[in-house]
Amino acid sequence: MASITIRDVRKTYAGGFEAIKGISLDIADGEMVVLVGPSGCGKSTLLRMIAGLEAISSGEIAIDGRVVNALEPSERDIAMVFQNYALYPHMTVRQNMSYGLKNRGMAAAEIERRIAAAASSLEIGSLLERKPRQLSGGQRQRVAMGRAIVREPKAFLFDEPLSNLDAKLRVQMRVEIRKLQRTLSTTSVYVTHDQMEAMTLADRLVVLNGGKIEQVGTPIELYERPATTFVAAFIGSPAMNLISAEALAVDAPGVSLAPNVSTIGIRPEDLNVADTLSSSMLGLAVDIGAIELVGAESYVHATTIGGVEIIFRTAGRSVMTIGSRVILQAGTGAVHFFDRHGRRVATPVGLS
Repeated sequence: MASITIRDVRKTYAGGFEAIKGISLDIADGEMVVLVGPSGCGKSTLLRMIAGLEAISSGEIAIDGRVVNALEPSERDIAMVFQNYALYPHMTVRQNMSYGLKNRGMAAAEIERRIAAAASSLEIGSLLERKPRQLSGGQRQRVAMGRAIVREPKAFLFDEPLSNLDAKLRVQMRVEIRKLQRTLSTTSVYVTHDQMEAMTLADRLVVLNGGKIEQVGTPIELYERPATTFVAAFIGSPAMNLISAEALAVDAPGVSLAPNVSTIGIRPEDLNVADTLSSSMLGLAVDIGAIELVGAESYVHATTIGGVEIIFRTAGRSVMTIGSRVILQAGTGAVHFFDRHGRRVATPVGLS
């Protein structure tokens, strides 16, 4: 196990494109950190720089206190799990798991001990003599993880390992990855574009945007107190509703915002259909455009008088009809405030 320290790391490609723009991050020993963000935000590039698969333009990366900028991937004592499994097709599962250990000159008895332990924890003991073509996608991913585990590295690096699996298997595998990481207590850095995957796996989330860190914190911290409108819109499903001051002036003319507030945000679950409004509530008239029944709850898509699209959540089957108008309310304590730069306003005067 080991800590990972990243100091003002940058990556600039030929032609001047800067993919990583001065990122600094401390990852504690045994911590599971998830890098999340949209395509092109730099999360995979940052992971590859930690692994040594991508050269660093400037800055410093240290693993277990040792600067690794000039070290080859094989010298960094890390193990990486890829989305395409990267298994040798002509080798059995056992041979795939033992290959790296044999190359390091490890004793046969120790190799077998490690394979048996990893196979047991991943429940792939019955697959050891099969070849990759005889395995399902989920089984191949377990083998890829087993190959990483047997190395007993200082850190695990995961590059979107579940993206090739179907939705049901992704849920199952992310639970197993989290349980396994907690059991092994190995420092782990995990890359995904799936914010639900990120929320359920992470000790801490790192949200990236345009090669920079937008916010770092626990999943609940980012959900409840997003630092920017980007984080507010990216974390949470459905996304937070964002309403500009100009739109609010049309939709709620009796409401005024503090001068330092340009946008308000309201989570879908914090909006409720109102019979009457109290003075402590923000009220919006909306027209129902679509209703999505997702089982135990429904997501209702609506539009305000000023043309702002709103999503709110109701329990069970919605009794509302498309085309009808309802009044939504939200307690002022559930409203998030952002300035004209999209940054969270810490102490707004708020709504009045």
